Parts: sequence; structure tokens; C-alpha cells
Amino acid sequence: MNILAPMPARLAIEIVYDFVCPWCYLGVKRLGFLLARRQDLGVELIWRPFLLNPDMPRGGMSRTDYMIRKFGAEDRARRLYASIAEIGAADGIWFNFPAIRHTPNSVDAHRLVRHAGHSGAADALVEDIFNAHFIEGADIGSHAVLTQLAAGRGMDRQQVAAFLASGQGAEFVHAENLHAHRLGINGVPCFLIDGEHAIAGAQETEVLERLIELACSTARER
Repeated sequence: MNILAPMPARLAIEIVYDFVCPWCYLGVKRLGFLLARRQDLGVELIWRPFLLNPDMPRGGMSRTDYMIRKFGAEDRARRLYASIAEIGAADGIWFNFPAIRHTPNSVDAHRLVRHAGHSGAADALVEDIFNAHFIEGADIGSHAVLTQLAAGRGMDRQQVAAFLASGQGAEFVHAENLHAHRLGINGVPCFLIDGEHAIAGAQETEVLERLIELACSTARER
């Protein structure tokens, strides 16, 4: 392999994720740490919606009800979240599960990210929405919360509010979720690099780095 060969112009990384998934938050943060350190990689992030709770009521539900429904018992859920928080803390990621009082329907958050892609704000907005949910305990199913986050990234507040109220893009989110399942993706996060190299789970940065470098090497040889 010629180590002096140029890097591919823009390596596409598709990220299948859901905003209510703590492993997705962890995986996306780790990817962000890697890309901040390896700015030479020159990647394009493509956000692919996944719905962990496709039957979630539109207004979401209380956190207690959700934990009992999802895990069978609140104590069991708390033990799991404590374990995830410990893993995150080792990477400097400070989950704040006690702050979460409401589990949202994530469709509108996914819709907004796709909409933000038109103005180049999607990547930053994804991180903001994750932070709002897992650090601040904000209700990311709320249009007011989502509008505030989008405005913080320079998007027009009134236009965003109108977009969210319209319901536009919901079909896309559901279609993407169905497509992921048809591909055999039943858990997230899942990273697809350059359309060929896939890996699931909140991988360590070193693992992601090796996979991205493999994809770069493969692209050079085409």
C-alpha cells in the first residue's frame, strides 16, 4: 500500500441511531472524539433514524412508566443506567439519568435533524439533542425544546416551529426505521463506513479508527 496516497475526498459514515438510546449517545460521542483528533480523515456524517420505541405515544410517557414497561422493574433499569453512566464517565461523558423525568417519542427530533441537514447544522444539532436529553433531562419530544436547540445553531426559530408543526418528514423517519430492520439492524448504534464496512455498538475510538482507516485503504485501491 502506498502510504503517500491521498485520502478519499469525503468518506461517508452512515450512523443508524436513536436519541433515546444511551449507547447511541456514547457511540456518537466517541466518534466525535475521534474525528476531532483525526481531522485529516475528512468524513461526511449521514444520520439514519431508528426507532427503539416505534409504538411510543406521540406525547411520550413518564420515565417511571417507561422503565417498568421496558425493563420489567424500575430498580433493574436503574442498575443498568448506573452501569452505563460508569462506562461513560471513564470517557468523560457525564450521563445524568436521574434528570430524565419523561421519555419522549423521538420522531420529531429525527425529522428536525434531516431538516437541519439542508443548512449544514445536522451534525451539531444531533449532539445538542443528545446532550439535552441525557445531560439536561429536557423533553426532546417537545417542539419548544427542539425549536430552541435549532435556534441555538442559527436556524430560523419561526421556520423551525412551522416545520415541526407541519409533520413533514415523519414518513421518511418511519421508512428509514423499516429499512434498517430489513437490513437486519435490530440494535443501535450501527456505523456503516463507505457503504461497505459496518460495525454495531458503542465502539471504542480505537476500533472506529481502525475501521475508518481500512475503508480509506480500500477506497485508495479502487
